[in-house]
Amino acid sequence: MPGSESEQNRQGVSLRKELSLFELTIIGLVGAVGTGILFSAPQMMVMSGPAVILGWILGGIFYFFISLMYMEMGTLYPEAGGPARYAYYTHGPVTNLLNAWASMVWYLFIPPAEAIAVVYGINYFTHNLLTPTGIPTWLGAGVAAALILLMVPFNYYGVKAFGITTTSIGIFKLILYLIIPVGLMIAVFMPQNFAGLPGGFMPYGAAAMFSSIPLAMFAFGGTRVIPDYAEEMKNPQRDLPLAVLLVVIGQTLVYVLFAVAYVASLNWSVFGVKPGDWADLTMITSAYNPVMFIAGKYGLTYLLVIATIVGILGPFVVGYIYLGAGSRVLFSMYRSKYVGARVGEIHERYAIPYWALIIFGLAGLVLALLSPIPTVYTIIEEAVVAGYLGFSVIPVSLVVSRRQGLSGIYRVPAPAIIGALAFIFATWIVYWSGWPATPYGVLLVFVLSIIFGVIYRVKAGLKNSIWYIVYMLVMVLMTYIGQTAGGPMPILKFPWDMVTVTILAIAFYVWGIYSGLPKPYETPPIKS
Repeated sequence: MPGSESEQNRQGVSLRKELSLFELTIIGLVGAVGTGILFSAPQMMVMSGPAVILGWILGGIFYFFISLMYMEMGTLYPEAGGPARYAYYTHGPVTNLLNAWASMVWYLFIPPAEAIAVVYGINYFTHNLLTPTGIPTWLGAGVAAALILLMVPFNYYGVKAFGITTTSIGIFKLILYLIIPVGLMIAVFMPQNFAGLPGGFMPYGAAAMFSSIPLAMFAFGGTRVIPDYAEEMKNPQRDLPLAVLLVVIGQTLVYVLFAVAYVASLNWSVFGVKPGDWADLTMITSAYNPVMFIAGKYGLTYLLVIATIVGILGPFVVGYIYLGAGSRVLFSMYRSKYVGARVGEIHERYAIPYWALIIFGLAGLVLALLSPIPTVYTIIEEAVVAGYLGFSVIPVSLVVSRRQGLSGIYRVPAPAIIGALAFIFATWIVYWSGWPATPYGVLLVFVLSIIFGVIYRVKAGLKNSIWYIVYMLVMVLMTYIGQTAGGPMPILKFPWDMVTVTILAIAFYVWGIYSGLPKPYETPPIKS
């Protein structure tokens, strides 16, 4: 078959098993700790006040259940870009086409989002790369596009070089990141900010806090790159589950630390804002890197220097990690016959899917050039919608795989229940992303799937995909009529909108399981 191991051997080369557990863990942590913590946490604080801390804790809990799915399915199907292939075995090509494009949209947006985050850092000194509202100027877009080009070489010279380079840079980056929250709290610590101001801990209510969580889930998504590199791990059966677990725990601790620091180190008089008026702190997130802006306001020169390095280096590293992982997702789509054969070519010397990398890089460059249209937060929201629409199939695929008599070496306990929780959490995130991010994300997935489905004549398993198509359409409807989603016609008020979304999630989860195939659609190219 066109992506099989035998064809790779006829090419004379296959992907190499080079990545160790330590490298995987650092790659996962470095791929997670980037723009999300620099930009999402301050924006979440503006939206929900001190409840931003609870938002990150809930995000960690949600993603823990989500990560359990990767731990089993990644050891069952240890393929490059694996999460974009699991549904291929359990529901057939059409479901997987939609799922793969949802994953691809998630990956396509992240390198340009990270490049724009670097532009935010540079703009602190140049003042000409962003408009006052935080939208990149055309010059800023050009700088972002150039950064995308610079990300390509970090992935081109083989996964071993990628692992060594990313581990070295990543350790340095993580140390600098940890200095920031500690430094902020040493300089300014105001414990009354947690609950002693007007409005208390949750000044804008639970609905506002829930609405802010999708920004956190953008940051948690870094764990996803680990199963994407499964085929290039030295020992995926042992290392993949452990690396995923270590990354989820590690990133949650870092994120909560940052959230506490943002709240505790807020000196209201410095920003000219009335204490407790969290929504009026928009100047922190407007046109600069928030950490650099805060450090500059406080006159903390050493912290400004560190924040500058972090603000430029951090997002850049995340961007090139996702560029490499995204090329593996595109490679997986070649194996599923959704794109042309050129995408599946592996470099004879460096053993990477080099055409997939080049194509993915060019797509990121184009999106970066278009960045004067949305702000970085809009990009994050649309990426989150697509990413978690893509993920929502995975817990369903896990249970279907068990019904097919298959499982990975790591076995999720009580898979039907844990899978249901993971599916519900993913559905909540899609819903909280709100209007218009959810309809835009769904529309993009549908348009791309239809175009490539027609070109490559993908039609097998259409009946098995109906649940997934209806699920996405219903989620659009819910964001239109639900209060928490901020839709134009909020008929369903909080908390009844959340009750309705949860019941619908359970119904679609069951429907998805019973839409699965009795046996895998095809023999996998890589043995478990």
